[in-house]
Amino acid sequence: MPYSLVSAATLGFDLVRLPAGRAVAEVLLTGLGADEAGFARLAAVHPGRGLDREQRGVRVVRSRRAREMAAGVPHMRSAAEAGRGAGDRTALLVAQLEQGTIGDAPTLERLLREDVLGHEHALRAVVDVDAWDEATEVLADAAVGFWAAGVLPPLVRRDLTAAFDRAQDAGSLATPEGWGLGPAAGELAAFLDAVRDLDDAGRTRWRLAVDEGRAAHRPWATAMHEASWGAHVSGRTRALAAAQLLAVQAFLDGGFDLRDGAAGVWNAVAGCVQGIVLADLLGEESAVVLRAPRDRVVGLS
Repeated sequence: MPYSLVSAATLGFDLVRLPAGRAVAEVLLTGLGADEAGFARLAAVHPGRGLDREQRGVRVVRSRRAREMAAGVPHMRSAAEAGRGAGDRTALLVAQLEQGTIGDAPTLERLLREDVLGHEHALRAVVDVDAWDEATEVLADAAVGFWAAGVLPPLVRRDLTAAFDRAQDAGSLATPEGWGLGPAAGELAAFLDAVRDLDDAGRTRWRLAVDEGRAAHRPWATAMHEASWGAHVSGRTRALAAAQLLAVQAFLDGGFDLRDGAAGVWNAVAGCVQGIVLADLLGEESAVVLRAPRDRVVGLS
């Protein structure tokens, strides 16, 4: 299944279940929100600078091989095949949700290159073409390296991600202004701070709230679709994607694990984010459905 910025919550579902999913979110947030200085810092650390033709050829081969290895990240199809014949359909479904991703490394890289850094990017026509291409390569390598951190040999992973890490040595490359979160930025920040600061009791309340709301799955899916469509037609797709990637980081910082991601807690958090960012575009029924998990958490406090 291809990723898109419109369905960033689906990408988030994968990222919260990957060992370095938080870092993948950081790479994408950088692509969405870096300013001109940020892109210059990325271009400046491109590992191909100063190399001769032969050395650049070696880099290309290493990069291709690393991407071939990245295909080893378990996909939902491979998780299903591995569990076939086990006899317990519930156990198989759980294994698929916990161990397999919906997308893959090529899909992620395509999202970065064509959507995040595509022609709609506000700085695409401003930054020097060569610098843009170098910055893109740094971000693409890092995205793949972090995505496949669980299967790549450490030296291979570091070869892909080292340049991005160096670019961040002077601090974050992205700015909130670059994400364009709009009038809901304050409420979103408060919500994500609350998720990030959860303790054991707080995480338990979220799990209980999700269990209580399972019967509302279909209206939740409809409300998520309405919000995504609203973001698309209003030109706020990139802002919503940034919000969901920030939610990935808050979710993981808050101590949730891959089982929580697979069991519905991520979907609940992602729905709340949709409801906050697009509150002004949603019908009342959809807004209530998306915010319901947070309201149940408050009721359990």
